[in-house]
Amino acid sequence: MNLKRLKIQFASVIIAGVILVTGFFLVAPVFSQIPIPLNNITKPTPNNQKPDAEKTIISQCVELQGRCLFKIAGEKADLSSRVEEIEQRLQDLNQTYAHDEKAQLKINQEQVGNLRDIYASIGYKEFRLMTVTNLDANLEKVDIAKRADQIVEQLKQGLERAKLEQQASFIYRQAIIALGIGAAMIISSFMLARWKQKLKRSLAKVEPSKSLQSGAVKTELDRRQKWHIKEVQYRLVQLTSGAIWSGGILLILGLFPQTRATQGLLIAGLKIPIRVTIIALITYLAIRLSYALIARFTKVITNHSLIYPENRRLELRVKTISSITKSVITIICIGIGILITLSAVGLDIGPVLAGAGIIGLAVSFASQNLIKDALNGFLIIFEDQYAVGDVIAVGNFSGLVENINLRITQLRDSEGRLITIPNSEIKAVANLSSQWSRADLAIPVAYKADLNKALDLISKTAQQMNQEPSWKKYILEPPEVLGVDNFDDRGVIIRVWIKTQPLKQWEVSREFRRRLKTTFDQAGIPIPPPQQELWFDSSVWANIEESANKV
Repeated sequence: MNLKRLKIQFASVIIAGVILVTGFFLVAPVFSQIPIPLNNITKPTPNNQKPDAEKTIISQCVELQGRCLFKIAGEKADLSSRVEEIEQRLQDLNQTYAHDEKAQLKINQEQVGNLRDIYASIGYKEFRLMTVTNLDANLEKVDIAKRADQIVEQLKQGLERAKLEQQASFIYRQAIIALGIGAAMIISSFMLARWKQKLKRSLAKVEPSKSLQSGAVKTELDRRQKWHIKEVQYRLVQLTSGAIWSGGILLILGLFPQTRATQGLLIAGLKIPIRVTIIALITYLAIRLSYALIARFTKVITNHSLIYPENRRLELRVKTISSITKSVITIICIGIGILITLSAVGLDIGPVLAGAGIIGLAVSFASQNLIKDALNGFLIIFEDQYAVGDVIAVGNFSGLVENINLRITQLRDSEGRLITIPNSEIKAVANLSSQWSRADLAIPVAYKADLNKALDLISKTAQQMNQEPSWKKYILEPPEVLGVDNFDDRGVIIRVWIKTQPLKQWEVSREFRRRLKTTFDQAGIPIPPPQQELWFDSSVWANIEESANKV
């Protein structure tokens, strides 16, 4: 069993590593191609005047065959055209240099006022490439001469590499690497497909039922925990399979200079969708893992339940705690996922959080009753005062609990009415089905009947009922005949207590009354109706007759 767990953990680590590596290959090349705003390089603006968006200073890469050689800076409105012009000159220079094996490349710089011009020469051909500006130097926080030397060196390395990449031997070597990557993709996909089918079969075996089965709470919770973990593994395998294919294709595109630009365009275009997809998947996996932890937590509760662990009361508590905890966790995870997504797509979530805080503060003052409902609802659930399926009495209302959450409790009374009670209004509650119930019977016996015989018949009827298997499963302890409890207008009241399973007290009471009525009829002991006797004083009656005679 430990070896199996180690295998699962090792596989999960491998999958997570593949996802991280793939995400790095997908996202990292983009950073060098994205225009980056330079907040520390800005032009002064007059007082009380907002800076023009078009005059914002940004930086951008100068590329050759899809590779970033160096970055330059400039105004947002003019930088793109400047980059395109420099890249076109580099392409012309590269075409000349790459097709002449004996060509000697020289790159020089000349000072023109406060700026630096960079030239390249091949034989008798000379190309003016660009002018290094103060903004370009400020980008690397060096002086303009140092920045020009850096760009010259980067140009030499880039052109040498571009020439090498256009040779047949390099293309052949890259093609072999591409074939190796493709083969690795196919083999990995095949192995993942087999693993996915195995996980799918495992999911079908441990799929939990929609409701907890009576007497199998721990087993069902264990199935739910395993199902959620298997579901997380299944989704990770699916993600890994997609990441292998997308990452492998992008890697193959990046191997060849002819397709490297396409790789950059795909990465730049898919950057935001990939981020959103990854965040959504992580949120989903976090919710599933939290569900598994909830199942584990509720299973611990069942293990510590020592009083009648297999009764329905435990099932009701587990169901209530699980449903509410899942709802809260889901809302929290989705909220955090939305905030992370907004941040990932470039939106500033600071004002959003500040606005949400202000709105939350205002709402908290305006809805104090809702807060009271939520707090009292949490305490009701945490203290296990009652759960879904219990029969309770709250004030003037009583009935079956059909729904409970942090705000309200809904009861269904004997007439079928649905009663909704805010949790803050529940001060005292009587639970008629917590852990066990009791049938409290008051049996009237006529004053003229043989009381000892009646007590004996009541005791025998209760014992006989307790010995029958169909009723013994509902009766937890032998019935108690307490004896004479009271004298009232119906006769002598004999009290009987029968301890039952939760919610079975009424069913047991009805059957016991039926049997007792039959037994009393056979023994000739009547069950008296309400009766009243009138007593007359004889002296009073004589005075009435004497008064009548005088008249």
